[in-house]
Amino acid sequence: MAAIPQPWRAIADQRTADLGLRVTFGERVDELDRFASSSPASRLADLHAAFADPAVDAILTFIGGYNANQLLDGLDLELIRANPKPFCGYSDITVLQHAILAGADLVTYSGPHWSTLGMRDHAEQTLDWFRACLFDEAPVMIRPARHWTDDAWFADQDDRQVLDTDGWWVLQPGTAQGGLLGGNLSTLALLQGTRWWPSLGGAVLVVEDDEHSHADDFARRLQSLLHQPEAGDLAGLLIGRFQRGSGVTRRSLSELVARTPQLRGVPVVANADVGHTNPLFTFPVGGAARLVADPEDPHLDLERH
Repeated sequence: MAAIPQPWRAIADQRTADLGLRVTFGERVDELDRFASSSPASRLADLHAAFADPAVDAILTFIGGYNANQLLDGLDLELIRANPKPFCGYSDITVLQHAILAGADLVTYSGPHWSTLGMRDHAEQTLDWFRACLFDEAPVMIRPARHWTDDAWFADQDDRQVLDTDGWWVLQPGTAQGGLLGGNLSTLALLQGTRWWPSLGGAVLVVEDDEHSHADDFARRLQSLLHQPEAGDLAGLLIGRFQRGSGVTRRSLSELVARTPQLRGVPVVANADVGHTNPLFTFPVGGAARLVADPEDPHLDLERH
């Protein structure tokens, strides 16, 4: 928890209370090793304890990182299957979400970490999407936000820069409907060749990456996913907004999509409000969705969440 200052944690506590929830933490949440994490055994123990505890109604990850895939072989998927509850986070958490979907048949949620709730300003849209997806069973229509941020709010809550958005970019028009998969592209790629890899056939795939992923990195990682069995039957692709440091542009994404045979005829939308910028919408990994790639009104309908 050392990554987030105590005042920001207090804000997250209050936001959680406003949702009608009481926060508890895993016993080992304060452990910190040289990899800015804790041992796989410690993380697994806390995760399993949270699923097994009947007093815990939902699980929010604290933060992302680089090594959640260390937990995969140790996941007690039968325990998780027997104690289903919402599990939410993003970025490195993508591997856990797809492993839980594959092994426990449980829909999880790609959305804010608990630490994300510590953002003092400009968090309203993220919270609205989070509430709609996790606290209501009605279908959710997600349309482009009007503004966005890409700053180190967790280091300085007073130095924020709000940017106007130019909306979602329709790179290939059309409508796609299917099971919803995805999350952080670099992390999802770690599952290739494992028993937790999801079938992309008929899926609406959401992918995003952080500022370290430039256009050429993103292109080869996406291509590697599209080489997987059944990826040729992908229903639709939604690409999250890139951080400014990545240098990825609409032109580069348009060229990438146009030269990728597996995406021929597939509806593709980019610059969506998901991933490492804010706001970010929450979506169900393993749910169902309809992607409307209409240049006049691009949107994503969460039909089952």
